[in-house]
Amino acid sequence: MAILKPFKGVRPPKSFAHLVASRPYDVMNSTEARAEAAGNEKSLLYLIKPEINFTPAIDEHEPAVYAKAAEMFDLFQSKGWLVQDTKDCYYIYAQTMNGITQFGLVGCAGVQDYTGGIIKKHELTRPDKEEDRMKHVRATSANLEPVFFTYRAVRELDQIVAIWVAEHPAEYDFTSVDGIGHHFWVIDNDQIINRITGLFAEIPCTYVADGHHRTAAAALVGNERRNANPDHNGTEEYNYFLAVHFPDNQLRIIDYNRVVRDLNGLSVYRLLEKLSLSFTVNKMGPEVYKPCCLHNFGLYVDGNWYSLTANPGTYNNNDPIGVLDVTISSDLILRDILGILDLRTDRRIDFVGGIRGLGELQKRVDSGEMAVALALYPVSMKQLMDIADTGNIMPPKTTWFEPKLRSGLVIHKL
Repeated sequence: MAILKPFKGVRPPKSFAHLVASRPYDVMNSTEARAEAAGNEKSLLYLIKPEINFTPAIDEHEPAVYAKAAEMFDLFQSKGWLVQDTKDCYYIYAQTMNGITQFGLVGCAGVQDYTGGIIKKHELTRPDKEEDRMKHVRATSANLEPVFFTYRAVRELDQIVAIWVAEHPAEYDFTSVDGIGHHFWVIDNDQIINRITGLFAEIPCTYVADGHHRTAAAALVGNERRNANPDHNGTEEYNYFLAVHFPDNQLRIIDYNRVVRDLNGLSVYRLLEKLSLSFTVNKMGPEVYKPCCLHNFGLYVDGNWYSLTANPGTYNNNDPIGVLDVTISSDLILRDILGILDLRTDRRIDFVGGIRGLGELQKRVDSGEMAVALALYPVSMKQLMDIADTGNIMPPKTTWFEPKLRSGLVIHKL
């Protein structure tokens, strides 16, 4: 059964919350992070993208960069921009986008739940990104950013959250520059805290929705510290990591798309010829084409969009992984035609969250940075949970959840 534990959160004073809070580290590059943090010395980006404290020439994986993250974490606390609560609490983090609000419970998940399979994953991690976050957690001795979990909704938990929100003013309540509303409450009532812990103990499993690399890194560091501590007793903070848990009925997944640097030696004509062996290919012209349904894809190359519809017999409806559009495209397009054998390690491929819009795919190809872009139809929550329940794994970068959690509203120290 699932572990959820209250903790003494490290968080900004109310007047600083909107300044400290930032987008997560993995939705922007270093240049974007520098621009976003400019003029705001309190931005958490100085901690989670610590390379922006250096000149652009710095390698973000240098030991000095991780050390700077720890130094900045200490600085933020010494200046009073981050302050630790004096008692263990749970927190509610709600987000509003397009008039719809989703409510998550913030607490600590258990490392043992991850290693024991209680926390279920649906994607493999990329070793380089996993190592990066592991070094970051090691250096700061903290989970500076939460992971995004989901679980099958529990009526009483929904009621507890709804009542608390109705009866207590929000600790933080602001709208970020992207138009997303962020609302945050502190649950400090011991009776309510104990009931939440007990209800989670009845939940058979939880699911990583977003943050596979952060989850894996937290577990690795937790196990490292356990093995290094001869007096380990299981209650140490390193046995837990920061997570926001949303009920599944409040979430939606949007598309997660691909761009590739070259055509694997093919001409555009030859690429389209090879695609026509497995897909019905229709030229749509220069206007952005959005996939309309399962097994339909958008492909952009050489100034034109194409609709690709997988032909019957190219996928197996009885295979929960094989029927996914990410699998069809990974096998029939990326592997068989473009020669990308491992999505986790191949440097020729990059991934673009659907929140950036399909115009971002077109922009990256038109700039010459990439040669071809592939737009996918999003998977469903049911597909995600069914696949995780059966122990299967989706190809990397399959799901994109929106809105993204803001980092910096609360931090967990190890």
